[in-house]
Amino acid sequence: MISLLARIFIKAEPNRENQGIRHLYGVISSVTGIVLNILLVIGKLLTGAAAGSVAITADGLNNLSDAVSSVITLAGFSIARRRPDGGHPYGHGRMEYIAGLLVAVGILLMGAEIFRSSLSAILHPEPVGADTVTYIVLGASVAVKCYMAFYNLRIGKAIDSPAMRAVFSDSLADAAATGAVLLSFPLTMLTGLAADGWCGLLVAAFIIYGGLKSLKEMIDLLLGRLPDPEILRRVKEIALACPEILSIHDLHVHDYGPGQRIIMLHAEVDVNAGFREAHEAIDRIERELQEELASIALIHMDPVDVDDPIMKETRAKVTDALLALDSRMAIHDFRMVIGVTHINLIFDICAPFDIKTSDKEIKKRATDIVRSLDSRFNAVIVIDRVCYD
Repeated sequence: MISLLARIFIKAEPNRENQGIRHLYGVISSVTGIVLNILLVIGKLLTGAAAGSVAITADGLNNLSDAVSSVITLAGFSIARRRPDGGHPYGHGRMEYIAGLLVAVGILLMGAEIFRSSLSAILHPEPVGADTVTYIVLGASVAVKCYMAFYNLRIGKAIDSPAMRAVFSDSLADAAATGAVLLSFPLTMLTGLAADGWCGLLVAAFIIYGGLKSLKEMIDLLLGRLPDPEILRRVKEIALACPEILSIHDLHVHDYGPGQRIIMLHAEVDVNAGFREAHEAIDRIERELQEELASIALIHMDPVDVDDPIMKETRAKVTDALLALDSRMAIHDFRMVIGVTHINLIFDICAPFDIKTSDKEIKKRATDIVRSLDSRFNAVIVIDRVCYD
């Protein structure tokens, strides 16, 4: 269905970088979800009332929440597409994350309500019956939810949409939960137990689990998390392909919504190279990053003296000593300022977050190491905590 609608209305493959195409796929997927969930709500509420089943009714109410979630997702896609303005210079892309957050909260609230009603059914059981129509409705529901999970996963990956990935997880949990409800009827007939309420609890557990998982992802996105490794790899590849760039460090990728990023990094260049040539190289890399990764790119140029043999030797000694302290650390922005009585060694230490030693202790140990190399050395150190190299 989605493929057919895409061929009719979009006539292009999903693309995470083209915001227009990305928005259209989000709209089609959300509208399809709304329609399918409303059909499931009608079928399950009618079937649940006829069978006297709290589990089927609860599953139908869950589908109602899914339809509302699709409306919220649709609104999120529409607002996220708005262009930057005076109040929001980096665009509105994070509205998709906020929409996903609201969806996750709605899922949790619905899960809590289903848990309450199912617990009541266990404490006060009532007779539950099922006929052929009941099995057909629930079987069709499982098939529809599996289909929804499939297309949300496929398109969510293609357009890099965390909101659609959340819908995938929710749809998959719904399919499993409805399957549990479907099994409750033969289980009740075989055992004589009031399995309806217990299956309702199982439905609630699936829903709450999916809601918590989606909530965590959206909070991580809003707080800021580790960028996609492929983005980091491509940034390094583009920057280091330029012969004027010796190395890069302090790479940061700020996410303002899918397809809306700001890339910042420091690039080391030879201090003896022409300033104009180096500046043109930096501009060229910024343009390439903007074009290939659809991102705003800002590069700070760090001049280093690659021809000074004393500095090269000193840097190598300091680097080896720090690697002996912890192989995950590295240094950059290394400079020497030679005075009358002492020599200042100025550099930054990159220390991953998983090194539990405090910044103060790392700085103290590094200072001791530097002084052990030469009593004239005075270390001026900045600690950079990084989560990727």
